[in-house]
Amino acid sequence: ADDRRLIMMKKRMKALLAIGLSAIIMVCSAGCGNGKEHMKAETDPDIPVEDVSFPLKEKAELSFITSAPATSTQEPNERTIFERLEKQTNVHIDWTCFVSDQFDDKKNLALAQFGNLPDGLFNAGMSDYDLLRYAKQGIIIPVENLIDKYMPNLKAVFEKYPEYRTMCTAPDGHIYSFPWIEQLGAGKEAIQAIGDIPYINKKWLDYLKLDVPNTTEELEQVLVAFRDNADKLEKKFNIEGGVIPMSFIINNGDQDPAILINGFGEGYGDTGDHFAVKDDGTVIYTTVQEGYKEGIQWLHQLVEEKLVDPEAFTQEWSTYVAKGKNHRYGLCFTWDIANIDNNEDYVMLPALAGPDGLVNITRQNNSETSGFDRGRCVLTTSCRNTALAAAWIDQMYAPIQSPQNNWGTYGEKDSFNIFEMSENAEGGQMLKHMDLGDASPVEVREAQSVNGPLAILNEYYDVYVTEPADAKWRLDNMHETYLKDMNSKYVYPNVFMSIDDTNKVSQYDTDIKKYAEQKKADWILNGGIDKEWDSYLKKMEQYGLSDYLAIKQKYFDQYQKSLSETEK
Repeated sequence: ADDRRLIMMKKRMKALLAIGLSAIIMVCSAGCGNGKEHMKAETDPDIPVEDVSFPLKEKAELSFITSAPATSTQEPNERTIFERLEKQTNVHIDWTCFVSDQFDDKKNLALAQFGNLPDGLFNAGMSDYDLLRYAKQGIIIPVENLIDKYMPNLKAVFEKYPEYRTMCTAPDGHIYSFPWIEQLGAGKEAIQAIGDIPYINKKWLDYLKLDVPNTTEELEQVLVAFRDNADKLEKKFNIEGGVIPMSFIINNGDQDPAILINGFGEGYGDTGDHFAVKDDGTVIYTTVQEGYKEGIQWLHQLVEEKLVDPEAFTQEWSTYVAKGKNHRYGLCFTWDIANIDNNEDYVMLPALAGPDGLVNITRQNNSETSGFDRGRCVLTTSCRNTALAAAWIDQMYAPIQSPQNNWGTYGEKDSFNIFEMSENAEGGQMLKHMDLGDASPVEVREAQSVNGPLAILNEYYDVYVTEPADAKWRLDNMHETYLKDMNSKYVYPNVFMSIDDTNKVSQYDTDIKKYAEQKKADWILNGGIDKEWDSYLKKMEQYGLSDYLAIKQKYFDQYQKSLSETEK
């Protein structure tokens, strides 16, 4: 009897296991996106376009994850932009909003909850690696058929600028995300051509009867004058906290001082990702060049002469800004000086000639095709009404909508507005930027903008939107100050690598970039680059620099080939 009971129990267990396993298989084929029919239905739904024309006859709902700065509302539906969109479309969005500086971790945790995914991620913050791995895992879906069928605004952008479609397309031929595009100029005249602009205090220069420096030697003399006349400057301009001849945030993108060393050696200086391309098409790593070594030695010399803020190697953005708002800087580095101090007291420091008279500006990589973020918005396998989701996202690409999502909106009562609704020369609707006054452009925009997927094209200016005053000021001054010295033929393009190469590059970045930046900070602060140079180069090779460069070279060559084929 006992044996029979044991056999019966084993049979029941097998039956339960079989039911459980079949349930898992069913869930996977439905949820993991592996079933071909399921994926076809997902990404090419048989829904007539007219069924998703706005406003919908009956209210519908979609769910999205997004992010917002800690200084602004964490309730997206309280934002005027989304309130208007809900009225225009009759689509209610159920938002899950995370604070921007916690977004990466929270996003990854949310995407791990496979059975409880939202329809999509609006501010997705997806790296190429994220896009490829989440696509492979069946968590996000391809969207190229949705774009062609339900997204006339984005499709029009791709048709006018086919390079954007190319840049959005993964090596497997699919598009997995909706991009963010911001054009302000193009090529060498793009606003993104330079990020870490050095701004020098013209008010101090005038008071001390000094000219704007044009060489590294002249800059050094000016910084010494700021240091030696600190008491006079503090008294004259009521500076609290003391004069700081030069400040920056090391290895912090636009706040890094790398642009100062472009005149040394071969003239490549350093870039944010440490890559540059020679005029013969050879991809190089900036931090292993002789000119870089000489430039770092010179920056250390400035430290030795007590011309550099001691906190430049440790400070956070908030500390950097606080000192700027107290008008303490002679020279600092950032995208827009108005975010640090004000643009009336400062001018852009021109490209400095190095010891041998060389003058050059190495442009930012990825800047050739303007501001571009491939992984701005994605849809998940949980999205059942992909036609509706795509059509709603396409509203973000409407020429009158994109500038609002990017910068802010109009018509808010009792608060600052980025725009007023005006008219263009033809009598059509045009968003006119309002005067920001003394307000920080970043803080004002964060209160209203929603970011996400969008496209602002050069041809929209003075038709759908005016150029932002701060951007126009920056662009005009950039062209006047730097354009003549942008001698490099190439910038490294925004290429989309395979998942294997993306994995390798990610690992190389972890080792190579981390080590290079650690040594950069150490050498500028403490010196020793000449003594350690050979062992540093050896270690960079051990970390795989040659292989890293070979991968980057392969994709650069492929990109150049695709450009020439498009031109044909």
